[in-house]
Amino acid sequence: MLNGTDIYALDLSGASFVKACGGPCSEGCVTLARIGEDAWALGDSKRPEAEPLRFSTEELSVAGIDPTRFGLPI
Repeated sequence: MLNGTDIYALDLSGASFVKACGGPCSEGCVTLARIGEDAWALGDSKRPEAEPLRFSTEELSVAGIDPTRFGLPI
């Protein structure tokens, strides 16, 4: 739950996913999109059909994922 909202109920249709690569992106990369004020969707470009995982900003931080590495503001 995110402030009383189910984070998986947030619409991804307008989400703009960006890649963060540690090297050549020929084999795929992790993708990240802001989907709300304190909500993020984490995807896999190798598996675009897979439902992205969703996190709050705090959860991303605890997992060691930094949105600025993707060129996204926190």
